[in-house]
Amino acid sequence: MEGRSVVKGTLYLLLTVIGIPGNLTIIATFIHIAYCEHKLLPADTIVSNLAIVNLLVVLVRCIPETTAAFGLKQLFDDYGCKIVIFIYRTTRSLSIWLTFLLSGFQCISLAPVTSTWSTVKRQAAKYLGAVLVFLWLLNMSLSTPAVLFSISSANNSTGNKHAVNLEYCFVKFPSQTVKLANGALQTSRDVIPIVLMVLASAFILLVLYRHRQQVKGIRSSNKNQGSTVETRAAKAVVTLVTLYVLFFGVDSTLWIYTLTVAKTMQTSLISDLRVFFSSLYASVSAIVIIFSNRKVHNKLKCALAKPEAMLSETVPSPI
Repeated sequence: MEGRSVVKGTLYLLLTVIGIPGNLTIIATFIHIAYCEHKLLPADTIVSNLAIVNLLVVLVRCIPETTAAFGLKQLFDDYGCKIVIFIYRTTRSLSIWLTFLLSGFQCISLAPVTSTWSTVKRQAAKYLGAVLVFLWLLNMSLSTPAVLFSISSANNSTGNKHAVNLEYCFVKFPSQTVKLANGALQTSRDVIPIVLMVLASAFILLVLYRHRQQVKGIRSSNKNQGSTVETRAAKAVVTLVTLYVLFFGVDSTLWIYTLTVAKTMQTSLISDLRVFFSSLYASVSAIVIIFSNRKVHNKLKCALAKPEAMLSETVPSPI
């Protein structure tokens, strides 16, 4: 086994070990909250959907990449490859749109309390379910082109220069034009929410800066405590947006670079790096949410504290 394969498999295994329990923790937390409180706030609904999407990314991308790196490549038949690639492309794009949606709702929550903004807040919460359904359907429909050309790795397509080798599957495009058109479609679909989320983050940072200027010199603990939750949530959203923009930037730069590289080995290495960065957000975002989201963080602390409390109760006190 090559050293590069070992490194690749280890990195994807690390993403899997972090991403699966991390996203499951977030999902379980909001399921528990919804069960106990019989409702979820709009931001909580978006975060739970984001965790579900990122969990699917880890399952259909990081696990196959791990097994392929360690030598087990023929995991799926043609239909299996179509399903896996369809789920990956849909959920990866949804991850971008949901991050933008989260930043948009954070902008609305930070907006000044006026009659107009109050109406916007009510309408946004009212139609959130419809927006989520629309985003799922939109991204599912835009993920079908590459699925049509997906085949199993058992069907050796290394001779086709237009094929994308995922090791466990191939995406066999009929021509370079179709391959570039598909890449342009995917990139365009991702650029729109990224631009919007950058603008939303800029607005959030502006609001936080103005708020900091207004409360500067105020030492009332009550006033500062009231703004802590919103400030913490806003910073968490900005962190998520920054991470996605960074990873997407690296991914897109490497994709453009691969189009101009002639050496196969170098192209393969760059492609591995690109796929890694495109999957990184699914695991890293779970860590950010767990440590920055107050509800998830508190639920996790309580869950970890219960075994310690039970253990202390079972230990007999010294006489």
